[in-house]
Amino acid sequence: MPDEYVVVLSTLPAGGDHARFARTLVDERVAACVNILPAMTSVYRWKEGIEAESEHQVVMKTTRAQVPALWNRVRDLHPYEVPEFIVIPIIDGNDAYLRWIGESTT
Repeated sequence: MPDEYVVVLSTLPAGGDHARFARTLVDERVAACVNILPAMTSVYRWKEGIEAESEHQVVMKTTRAQVPALWNRVRDLHPYEVPEFIVIPIIDGNDAYLRWIGESTT
């Protein structure tokens, strides 16, 4: 069922070991796939000011059941005090791809 699968978004600071972050999540089977997008500039309010930093968007595909474990690992590995962690349900998709996500995270 498609509603068992999710896309999770986060960001990582530019200059970090993004490949190691992604490999760890895939190796531990909490994510089937992690995409690391090219650097972008993020502008955001933090504490008492406006910040602008170079970051990479990270897109993780997993199952809804693995979200708690993925969140625990992201918190452990992430350098930010408050990391982005947004879970988006997949409402439809290629059945074979979705099955692959399930197989890759068990």
